[in-house]
Amino acid sequence: MSNRDVAATWQYHNGTKHSIQSIRANRHVLDFANQPIPYKIYTSLPPSPLPNDFSPSAVPGLDAIAATGTEPAGPRIPDRAAVARLCYFSNGITKVLRFPGGEMPFRAAACTGALFHIEHYVICGDLPGLPAGVYHYAAHDHALRRLRAGDYRPVLVAASGDEPAIAAAPAVIAQTTTYWRNAWKYQARAYRHAYWDDGTILANLLAAAAGSGLPTRVVLGFADEPVNRLLDVDPDQEAAISLVAVGRAEPPAAPAPPVTPLGLPTQRLSAHTVDYPAIRAMHAASSLASADEAAAWHGAAAPAPLPPARGPVVPLEPLPPDALPTDPIETVIRRRGSTRQFTRDPIGYDQLSTLLDRSTRGYAADYRALDRPLADLYLIVNAVDGLDAGTYVLRRAEGALERLAAGDYRDQAGLLDLGQELAADAAVNCYWLTDLEPLLARFGNRGYRAAQLDAAIEAGKLYLACYALRIGATGLTFFDDDVTTFFSPHATGKSVLFLVALGRPLRRRAPR
Repeated sequence: MSNRDVAATWQYHNGTKHSIQSIRANRHVLDFANQPIPYKIYTSLPPSPLPNDFSPSAVPGLDAIAATGTEPAGPRIPDRAAVARLCYFSNGITKVLRFPGGEMPFRAAACTGALFHIEHYVICGDLPGLPAGVYHYAAHDHALRRLRAGDYRPVLVAASGDEPAIAAAPAVIAQTTTYWRNAWKYQARAYRHAYWDDGTILANLLAAAAGSGLPTRVVLGFADEPVNRLLDVDPDQEAAISLVAVGRAEPPAAPAPPVTPLGLPTQRLSAHTVDYPAIRAMHAASSLASADEAAAWHGAAAPAPLPPARGPVVPLEPLPPDALPTDPIETVIRRRGSTRQFTRDPIGYDQLSTLLDRSTRGYAADYRALDRPLADLYLIVNAVDGLDAGTYVLRRAEGALERLAAGDYRDQAGLLDLGQELAADAAVNCYWLTDLEPLLARFGNRGYRAAQLDAAIEAGKLYLACYALRIGATGLTFFDDDVTTFFSPHATGKSVLFLVALGRPLRRRAPR
């Protein structure tokens, strides 16, 4: 199926929407005896342990979150310790929560259902302390395992249609999703989660890279088959979904060594897997078949600007620089959690303004300009000192919030997130919505990947910024069409992509 046949996106998107009717009709039951393990474990490759004694970076966390990835200028080559830092602070185990009867490894970034289906692969030339090769990052033991020896970066350069950042990158970190590890719980909707969870992980990775002084660029325009073949993954089970160019140097010498099948054994995920054809169909329909198609795919979309404001416009009022926390990004990431209960106490408008300002400055990617995100940010404000309760949309160009409607919408907020109290108790609910029509016209089905990932990266930045300010946050799911209706007429025709609730977390007393 061609990437330009966008009927595939509408079939998948509409078929995986949540509604009251779909939730009631779903008879899916979690089979805990068949729950997949949250790691990919190569059973025949020796580990190459990575350092984990990370010194804090000199960049405050909020500055790292706000960095665009275009800075700094000039050559920048990561070493082994830098690769370790990027992998650990984006997809590593940062702490282990112990409780009676067991323990739970806690990852650096949020993931739907704590199922951790995103994997990192490092493709690099010779780096200080790390020979050229294709490596898998194993979160369970914080180690690299080399799948291929040699410089295979030319494969990625060719697959991306000579994308400049990929061509100049000393290292590229590729992300894959293993469908079953998320579909075990979320069924066919797991393909959305592939980009949600990749996005929160990439928000961490981009911030950690900024803390290390490494430029980055997210790339979605690549021919799928040669990248999957390089990583030796079966795209019906595990597939490459994004690339991140890390650092800046001279282009690699071509050609790469031959890419031969590896067939490396891995630990079985669970006793058996359940196939969801809708996932495979959507991924195949949004795949690019050639380097030429990838080269033509690159380029920023131009979403329609917001209509002129009709409601009150409130300028953002971020905290002054001397009032901002200076914790480094590593401390912020280690602090991050997922809030399970909010207190209903307000946050300050200066705090909300700071969160929005720092999380929406953009990042370097091959599908968007820094100042042209693919989604609009809508808010339900329940409790913010200095801002009336109601619904708002962020007017990014003006650095302001436009009020759409005034009033107490706590009950509606709770209903929209599948009836959970978290959204009703939160100080603010942040929704990313987009008009898919122009994105699909510009990018084809792959525009659906880009829209989901773009919203998730920005949401991941907001998530981290909350913890930099010691505010709680959590990602939630939603009733799709009900959210659009709720924010209409302003949001008429748009599709909801992501939801983050934020506010004051309830601090439970530790048992005596």
